[in-house]
Parts: sequence; C-alpha cells; structure tokens
Amino acid sequence: MPPSTTTINWATLQNGSDIRGVALEGVAGQAVNLTPEVVTILGKAFATWLSLELDLPAAELAIAVGRDSRLSGPTLMQAVIDGMASLGCRVMDVAMASTPAMFMATVLPEFSCHGAIMMTASHLPFNRNGLKFFTRQGGLGKKDISRILELAEQGNFPTATAPGSVESRDLIGAYAAGLVQQIRQSVNHPENFDQPLHGLKIIVDAGNGAGGFFASQVLEPLGADTTGSQFLDPDGTFPNHVPNPEDAAAIASICQAVVAQGAYFGLIFDTDVDRGAAVDADGRELNRNRLIALIAAIVLQEHPGTTIVTDSTTSDGLTQFIEGDLGGIHHRFKRGYKNVINEAIRLNEVGQPSWLAIEASGHGAMKENYFLDDGAYLVSKLLVELAKARLTGRRLTDLIATLQDPHDSQEYRLTILSPNAQAYGAEVMSQLQAFVATQTDWAVVPNTYEGVRVACQSPAEQGWFMVRMSLHDPVLPLNIESNVPDGVAKIAQRLQAFFASLAELDISALER
Repeated sequence: MPPSTTTINWATLQNGSDIRGVALEGVAGQAVNLTPEVVTILGKAFATWLSLELDLPAAELAIAVGRDSRLSGPTLMQAVIDGMASLGCRVMDVAMASTPAMFMATVLPEFSCHGAIMMTASHLPFNRNGLKFFTRQGGLGKKDISRILELAEQGNFPTATAPGSVESRDLIGAYAAGLVQQIRQSVNHPENFDQPLHGLKIIVDAGNGAGGFFASQVLEPLGADTTGSQFLDPDGTFPNHVPNPEDAAAIASICQAVVAQGAYFGLIFDTDVDRGAAVDADGRELNRNRLIALIAAIVLQEHPGTTIVTDSTTSDGLTQFIEGDLGGIHHRFKRGYKNVINEAIRLNEVGQPSWLAIEASGHGAMKENYFLDDGAYLVSKLLVELAKARLTGRRLTDLIATLQDPHDSQEYRLTILSPNAQAYGAEVMSQLQAFVATQTDWAVVPNTYEGVRVACQSPAEQGWFMVRMSLHDPVLPLNIESNVPDGVAKIAQRLQAFFASLAELDISALER
C-alpha cells in the first residue's frame, strides 16, 4: 500500500533541485511514494511558496503545467492541477511538453506565467516520476525545494472561495516556432531564408520521450528531410531504448540509423529534452567531450576569449582545445548541472564573461538563453553552424578537427560500505593524496573543486584519473582516461593496490 500523506517522509522526495519518487508499481523493492494525493499537496505547496515569494494572492497567480511521456504523467498532472486550482490559481494545462519549454512559459509574452511545473523524472525508469519547478528567474534551487516540501508537510492551505480556471494551451508549438525563427535569422540563408536546411536529411531519435516534436515542428519547417527518424511517438514504457544520450545502446541506435539512412546529421534527446547530442554523417557520435568542444568552438567564434564552464570529468584534450586552439578559458567545476550553471552565472557577476556552461552528460546552458539547460536550443546552435558550413563547402565537424580524443575512458563506481559515507569518502581521498605523493610519475592536479584529480605522466599511461563523492549515493565514482592503448587498464591496476587496503570500500567494479 502507498503511504498516506500523514506518514510520508516528505524530505525523501527531494532529489537535489527536483522532486522525484516512485509513481507506479512494478519494480521489486520500490514502493510507490509519489501518489496523486501527494502530488496534489505538492501543487498546493508550490503555489503557496510562489505566492509568498512574489507577495501575490494565489488567486492572482498563473502557473503552467506540462509532462513528458511517462505512463503516470496524465494522472499526476491532473492531481497537481487540481491542487493549484483549489487555491484559486489560474492553471495552464500544456499537455506534452519539454522541460525547457516549461521555463519559456514564464517568459513568452503570450503565456507570461508566474511559475511552471514539469512532470518528469528525466531518463529514469518507467515507474519513476517527479516535478521540476520554474519561476521567471529560472529553475528552483535546493533550498527552494526543501521549503516547498516543508510547506507540503505542514499542510496548512486555505481553500479558495472559487476554484481557479484551467485552460488548455499549446506551449510546445509556440516554443518550437521560436526555435525555427532563431535558426532562420542566425543562418540568414542568402537564397532560401525560410528553409536553410533544405536538401539535408536530418533524423531525430526521441527515445519515445517528449522530443518527437523537434522533427515535425522544427526541422521540417526549416526544409530538412526527416525520413528515417525513429521513436518519435511518446511511449512511457520506453520500449526501444533508454531515452538518455549518455546510454551506450541509445547512442549506438542513432549512430546506426544515420548510417543506414544515409543521413547528413542525427539528433538524440533525453525524455524531457533538457539534454541532447548529435551524430555526424559518418555515424560518429558528437557527445560528451566532442559535443562540448563543438559548442565551445561556436561560442568562442561569437565571444572570443570567453570562459567555458564544464564539470570536473572532462578531458585534458578538451582543455588543450579550448585554451590552446580556440583561445578561450576552460574552467572545470563540480559535477551537477546546477553547479555548473550557477558557477557560470557567478563568473559573469564578478566580471569574467562566461557564455557557456555544460556538463559531459549533455546538460548545456547558454547566457544568451537564460542559462537554461535546453537540449533543443543547444542542438539548434549546431544546426545553424551546420547550415553555414554547407554554404561554404565545409563540414560542421571541421570545427573540432584538432580536438584530441582520449584513446579510452572508463567510469567505475566504488560503493562505500561504511554507515557514515561522507566521512569515509573524505578519509579515502585524504589517503589517496598521500599515496599519490609516493608515486614519482603521478601528480595531484591543482585547483580541483571536488575530489582528487591526478595526472598520470608515464609513457605507458598518459592520462588522468579522478575520485569524487557521488552527489546522491554512498559511492565514489572513479573516472580514468588515457591517450594510449591499455593506459586505462594500467592506471586501474595501480589503483587496485591502493584501494584493496580499504576494508569498507567495495571495489568489485574495478576488479572486473
């Protein structure tokens, strides 16, 4: 039985700057805790929080609500709408949408909402769902989510004398039209302004999430041939592959489709379209370091010398490319897309221009676009450059011709068995630094904002590794990268000798 709203531990629903929970039965050991009753209260709590923040009565608030393709989406979305309408809010039901489009509901003049909610759990399995919240200032932070959950737990909500109105609106159409216009103006095609992608076969893999609109409502109006696009229909069982541009099976699927269809370009999105990646005409993925390098090259053409903020796991080759080849500044910061975005905002505030914040996972946000992590906007920048390159007989990937790709990279997740995971993780990293100091060809990299990053300088290794605390789990992720064959294995083998002495660390992932 799902927990009642009086017994639920509300704080456990917090997932950083989102709310996430189990919405459907069907996975062993995962009890439902995100019920319609819970979500109704969360809708009331958000409306109450927003009312207090803006010093406006709830009856004067306009709030948009959308969802991705999850099976639990329609029921939970109705529940959150009912909660906010019961307080007198004017609610806009925008049905299927993307997370970035939900933020745009607060800034597009035809919507001008005070706030917005997206029902999504990103790339998580079918049984999960969640809520992402926006105001006109952007996505909420951790403290805001904690406060909303406190209000939910207290449950002190007035009932309006009359329920608020609920209206259906086409948000994704307005959002897509904005992307189309932005691409047309940026390309400024001398012969075919309206259809700058005419003659190009570009295919989309939406993974049965919410991103199928990009083929019909963005690419086709721009003249692209989208024949061969796949998994565009929303299906919350995700029958074809996980809708996640980082997933090996997902990226292999779009790479194969591009080659099989003879396409010029391929695009893949996660479930709620806040992340995207691409594939070139040769079927080579433009993901992780390559995606960052490509968008950095475009941004540094527009804003020479700017700072590119990334997360901590990006490669040494990317740093050389951004700083040595492009003349920019590469600022590696902490993992977590909100951390990366907030750091770029902070740098701008202190006078260091930063036009791009992007994680290796594909979360990319640009200063020109409200620092919104928007997968569709990010790939639209690639499409503009694709069209411009074609006009001059170049290929888009010419921009990253000098990027040094690592020969191999791996991530191993080492589980902490100690009941005090944070303290034990800190002790492991302290001991690791002492161990590295005894290795003549290893050196701790300075100015690391989280964990320990080590340069491995022997000819047989030529790479680096990094150990850090996971953002959410009792786990130490270990990333290893090398520019030479067998380099990762050699670094891993040396590390095993160190990790094997730690009794409360499960290193079986590394031993495999």
